[in-house]
Amino acid sequence: MTMRRWQLAHGRHLDLGAKAVVMGILNVTPDSFSDGGLFDAPQKAFEQARRMIDEGAAIIDVGGESTRPGAQPITAGEEQRRVLPVIEQLADEGRALISVDTFRAETARLAVAAGAHIVNDVWGLQREPGIAAVAAETGAGLVIMHTGRERDVLADVIADQTMFLGKSLEIARQAGVPDDCIVLDAGFGFAKETAEINLELMARFDELHGLGFPLMAGTSRKRFIGTVTGREAADRAAGTAATSVILRLKGAHLFRVHDVAINVDALAVADAMLALEAARRNTP
Repeated sequence: MTMRRWQLAHGRHLDLGAKAVVMGILNVTPDSFSDGGLFDAPQKAFEQARRMIDEGAAIIDVGGESTRPGAQPITAGEEQRRVLPVIEQLADEGRALISVDTFRAETARLAVAAGAHIVNDVWGLQREPGIAAVAAETGAGLVIMHTGRERDVLADVIADQTMFLGKSLEIARQAGVPDDCIVLDAGFGFAKETAEINLELMARFDELHGLGFPLMAGTSRKRFIGTVTGREAADRAAGTAATSVILRLKGAHLFRVHDVAINVDALAVADAMLALEAARRNTP
C-alpha cells in the first residue's frame, strides 16, 4: 500500500496507507436516505459524532443537504444554519478531524473558518468551481467525488471516472490546490443506476490508482448493496463492511460510512492480512 501524507487545514495532516481510515457520516438533515431526521438537532448530532469517534472514526463528515435522488434543494443559508454549529462544537472538543460535505464555496469557507479540516464535494468541483479556490486559500483537504448526474456518461466505468475526475483535477490545479491536499472518491451510487455498474466499479477499483491520488470509498448503505442482500437501507451494515474489505484489498485508503464499529473491525482484519502479506514479500 502506497503511503501518502494528506495535508489538511489548520496545520493538520493525515498519513494514509498503513491503516484504513474511517470517516463517519453525520447527516444533520431531515431527509437523507437512511438516517434523515435522526441527527438534525445540534445536540443529537454531537452525541452521534461522539459515538462514532468512540467507535474508531478518525474523521466526522458533516452534511447539511441530502444528496439522495429527488431530494428537495435547500438554500445556502439553511445549509449553513444546520452544519456550522455542529462543526464549531466538534472543533471545540477537538477529538476528531472534521469534514464538511458541501458543493457550495461559501459554505465551505465558513465551515473551514469554524474549524473544519476537509471539504468533501460530491459534485467534483463542477457545480461551483469556486470551491477549489476555497480549498487552495485555506489549505483544506479536498475530497473530489465522481458523479454521473446531469450529464452523459461513457459506457466504460473507468473511462468515465478518468474523464470526469481529470476535468475536476484540472479545476483544482488551476485554482492552486496542491496535489497533496487531494483525495478522490469514485462516487458509488451517484448516477450509477444498477447493481452491476457499481459491482464492476468495485471489481475494477484498483485501476483508479492510475490517477495518482489517494482513494476514498463511499458505499455505505447504498442501493446496490440492498439489491445484492435484499436488505433495507438501515440493515446494510454487514453488506457495507464486506464492500469496505474488498475495496481495502484493492487499495482504498479512506472509508465513508454510517456504521462505524463494524467497518472499523472489518478493516482491521483486512489491514492485518495486508501487513502479513507485506512482511512475507519483504522476507528474504
